[in-house]
Amino acid sequence: MRQSILTDQQAQFLREEKESLAGIQLALSDLDLPRESLYNLQKAILQLDELFLIVVAGEFNAGKSALLNALLGEKALLEGATPTTSRVTLVKWGEKPLETIVDEGFAVYSYPLPILKELNIVDTPGTNAVIRQHERLTDEFVPRSDLVLFATSSDRPMTESERQFLERILTWGKKVVFVLNKIDIFDDAASLDEVRDFVILHASTLLGGKPDLFPVSAKLAQRALSEPDPAKSQKLWLASRLGALESYINATLDDVTRLRLKFNNPLGVAENLIAQAEETIQFQEEILQEDKETVAALETAMNAYQHELENELTPRLAEVENILHKLENRGLDFFDNQLRLTNIKGLMSGAKVRSDFERDVLTEMPKQIEEQVQRLIDWLVQKDLHEWQQVMGYLQRRQAQHIDHLVGESYGPQETRRRELIDTVGQTVQTIVETYDHQKEASELASSVELAVAQTAVLEAGAVGLGAIVTFAVLSSAVDITGTLAAGTMAILGFFVIPFKRKQAKENFKEKMTTLRTKLLDALTTQFTNESVNAIDRMKNGVAPYTRYITSERERIEKTETTLGELKQKLSALRARSEAVLK
Repeated sequence: MRQSILTDQQAQFLREEKESLAGIQLALSDLDLPRESLYNLQKAILQLDELFLIVVAGEFNAGKSALLNALLGEKALLEGATPTTSRVTLVKWGEKPLETIVDEGFAVYSYPLPILKELNIVDTPGTNAVIRQHERLTDEFVPRSDLVLFATSSDRPMTESERQFLERILTWGKKVVFVLNKIDIFDDAASLDEVRDFVILHASTLLGGKPDLFPVSAKLAQRALSEPDPAKSQKLWLASRLGALESYINATLDDVTRLRLKFNNPLGVAENLIAQAEETIQFQEEILQEDKETVAALETAMNAYQHELENELTPRLAEVENILHKLENRGLDFFDNQLRLTNIKGLMSGAKVRSDFERDVLTEMPKQIEEQVQRLIDWLVQKDLHEWQQVMGYLQRRQAQHIDHLVGESYGPQETRRRELIDTVGQTVQTIVETYDHQKEASELASSVELAVAQTAVLEAGAVGLGAIVTFAVLSSAVDITGTLAAGTMAILGFFVIPFKRKQAKENFKEKMTTLRTKLLDALTTQFTNESVNAIDRMKNGVAPYTRYITSERERIEKTETTLGELKQKLSALRARSEAVLK
């Protein structure tokens, strides 16, 4: 048998194909594909390492090992009168002779013979050996073999056990070539013809047609290979008749159709896997589109919520400012009415002035401030609850869509992860809505607002309630005016002091009310803005695991689609290259 079945171009392509397919397999292993499908690709790639496979079968002492050694041109396998092959043995290329016992019925034998880089051979126990080993042979190796050489011995041709074993092999529809070995035992051609006709007759009965039969002498062929005299070697080789069998094997394996099948089989497996991956990714993309629509709806709702808070906060706070403006106007009127010469007697009592100020200026202000701020708090809390309810509604609808989508479908890790995430986030939001305590939220927000206002530089106070805090601040702004109107001073200088004091009181009061109004509104604006931002952030954080997952899914699908496109191009190039080297 020649040293290589493939041309140099074909051998180079084979190396390229194995390398490319290994990279394709690695890329596909990162995708959500059935393990069985990936295993089929792995098997197809591994079969490129045993590009051609010949199974040699026959009864023990039919000379199978000797026949293989003669075909290989070297004494790679043990031979003998006793059974030398007690188990199914796969003969393949290796850097040095090495037998690896896989189990009691199977061994791998490596040998440094170039032809074995393209051709693997399965040597078998005799047909009368253990049935379990035959099952391994017929179920594992015969189905993927390129050729089955069935060796029968000239001294015991076509035994009953051989016929039974042949029946099992033929169920696979594989090409079986009969080798009649040990023809060197015949002294005349008539005896050989008689035995050959006997084998043809019985084989024809099994095959339903005339078999390919090669009478050979492995013994003479080996002697020819070891004979130093070229003339004698040639004579022995012709007598062995092995050349005809060798030519037949080379022609069979060298067939373009067979090579095309060998080269293209793993490409077809890989293409099928890519088609599966594309179908899976399309299914995932359809589901993702529904997720993206849900996320977009959530983002739209939350953005609308944010704009609504921003737009409505200012006019609602303006109501508080309006209350303070009215208070300021009442204060200015108070000073105009009270700080007069005609009211010298009333001004002589600071306590009375203060009492009148509280009655005429403050009036319902504390209650109005608290009610207006409380309305603002209630509005904010109610909006927060309403928005959580909206979010829950979106997630529940998506949950229902997802369940409907998957009814009767099998789904993988990505769908499982999505379902778990929707369930988890949906349950979290539902729990927030169901346990939302409107009173508690409003109370905590009111306390937070009061604290924020009380801690401003102008309004440092320990009073309880926002109205009380503002009352204290207003009184503080007027006390220096009403308190400095001492009775003695007024009695002596009233005519000159009163107009000046009235003007001074009004200016100071306006200035301090402006400061008070600015500080109060700034404090309220800051506090409610922060609360609005926090409400939005809480909501976004609540659905963040879902939105992050959708973002990562979109990136994963886009990356996978790019990868699949590149893999298809590689396979297309490999197919084109395969056709080129076969031509």
